[in-house]
Parts: sequence; structure tokens; C-alpha cells
Amino acid sequence: MTADVFSFEHVSVGDDAGHWRLHEAVGAIPDCGVTAIVGPSGSGKSTLLRCCNRLEAVSRGVVRFRGVDVATIEPLSLRRRVGMVFQRPTPFAGTGRDNLRVAAPDLSDDQAADLLAEVRLDASFLDRDAMRLSGGEAQRLCLARSLAAEPEVLLMDEVTSSVDPGTRVALEELARTCAGRGVRVLW
Repeated sequence: MTADVFSFEHVSVGDDAGHWRLHEAVGAIPDCGVTAIVGPSGSGKSTLLRCCNRLEAVSRGVVRFRGVDVATIEPLSLRRRVGMVFQRPTPFAGTGRDNLRVAAPDLSDDQAADLLAEVRLDASFLDRDAMRLSGGEAQRLCLARSLAAEPEVLLMDEVTSSVDPGTRVALEELARTCAGRGVRVLW
């Protein structure tokens, strides 16, 4: 039997006046493969993902990561284990290399180039200004940065929204590759 990587026990995010971005979410994410969370715009999908690594605090209920309440896990430690790639890319100032080394300070240039290759960027991106990349290039750099930390789980919040169709297919293939080597993916 497969354990749950995440479970949600009546999770709500909002205020006491009843303005909920997420209300009474109940369920579990199995500890295997790629899991897609689907629903209409505004239904709380992004909020739910953000609760998984404490970028959002729950107002009510409990989010568990491998059976442990995420509220009891130190946020930086949790975020290294549960990486996130956002809908809007968030590169940091500096080069591609600088961005990757935020997640893995001892990363060699060869390792960095391998990470970039995984997301279909060539090694020249190591020296490029991350703030001058196109939306799709920045998205792939941010994904490589998340992978550099070697997370157990990767949260992907609508990561294909700013990429071309070929890159979308590549990101979907990468999610399957990650899952195949043991990194759980919530998309």
C-alpha cells in the first residue's frame, strides 16, 4: 500500500468573516508519480499547493507531509524538501549560475549545465543575466533551481502558462522523469 505524501484535513485559508480562498479541503496525495490538481479558476488550487510548503498558513485544519503537520516543520527545511515552481517565474538577480547556486551553493558548472539540459536550456544560460530571460526561459531556469535542491516533492503551479507548446511538452516529460526517479510532482 502506498502512503500519502500529503494529506489535507478540513483545510481552509481565508479570514474569520468567511472570505475563503480555500474551504474545507479534504483528501490525500499518494506518495507516487505525478498528481494533477484540477478545478476551475479561483477554486483554490494554487492556495492548496502553497499550503504544502508553508507559503500560505492554513486558517483552519491541518496539512500533513508524510504524516507530520507542516506547521511543526521549520519552513526552510520543509521548502528544501518540498520545492515549488510558480506560475509566474521568479528568477533572482544575477546569472543563471547564481540562481542555481541559491539552491545548491556547491554546485559545479558541470552539474549546473546538466540541470539546465534537463529543462532544455543550454550551458550558455549559466552566464546569462537571469532578469533578461524570456518568460519561458525564466520558467525553466526556476525549475532547474528547484531541482538543484534535490527536493522530495516538486509543486508545479501552472508552470506551462508562459511557455511555448514545445516547452510545455518538455516540462510534462520532465515531470514524468522526476517522478520516475522518486521525486513526487504535484501539478
